[in-house]
Amino acid sequence: MELFKIGFLTVTLVDILDIVIVTFIFYRLYLIMRGTIAAQIFVGLLLIIAFSFVAQAINLKAMGWLLRTLTDIWVIAFIILFQPELRRLLVMLGKNRVIRRFIHLDVTEAYEEIASAAADLARKRHGALIVIARAAGMRSFVETGVSLQALVSKALLVSVFNPKSPLHDGAVIIKDRIIEAARCTLPFSHVTRIGENVLGMRHRAGIGISEQTDAIVVIVSEERGTISVAENGVIISGLSAQELLEELKNRLVVSTEKSWKNIWSGLKSNA
Repeated sequence: MELFKIGFLTVTLVDILDIVIVTFIFYRLYLIMRGTIAAQIFVGLLLIIAFSFVAQAINLKAMGWLLRTLTDIWVIAFIILFQPELRRLLVMLGKNRVIRRFIHLDVTEAYEEIASAAADLARKRHGALIVIARAAGMRSFVETGVSLQALVSKALLVSVFNPKSPLHDGAVIIKDRIIEAARCTLPFSHVTRIGENVLGMRHRAGIGISEQTDAIVVIVSEERGTISVAENGVIISGLSAQELLEELKNRLVVSTEKSWKNIWSGLKSNA
């Protein structure tokens, strides 16, 4: 369906839809990269692409050839330069509710052990960083630590984060009901303070891993003896043992059970 013409170009409804979709994609990419060095590189690539179109339109052969050469390799450059941002984008897609409905987490017993251990560690003022993995792969972070492959238990978590333990530095990563590794290194968030509170390294690492993956992170402050939970880059602090238990239950168990109930109901209604 032809809408109008611009010179020799015919614009159809499909062309308008195509432009809107591409614009939306680039806009979302810019929002993800905004505030990072990658944002400046991203704008530079967009300018190169725009100049390439202009050069072709006005028939600048030399400039068009040069820009075409750059645009031929821009996909590879894009992947190399924006690897962290692309990973973050894919993780965000994995956090989508529709996709998450097909992911089952066996954490019914584990979250009670985690909450009990966090409460004990907070009372003793022993710092802790516990990462509960969900859909996003954590292998690259697990490999930075010491492999345990042990069933989650309060006693083991308390022992790992004892200041005299050689494994107490870094994070513990849990998948389903298994502690995969301890003393893991996590990426730091660019956030350094929340309100008037300056974040320590443990809290920045907890927020950082929650920004890059869909994991839920339990953080116990060594200085204040407080318990926090981080998810999607947002941290909730000052939780009691019971509040932590409810947070883990709601985030890890209830949402998953509801998703499967909704799927089952939909299947029965369509039968």
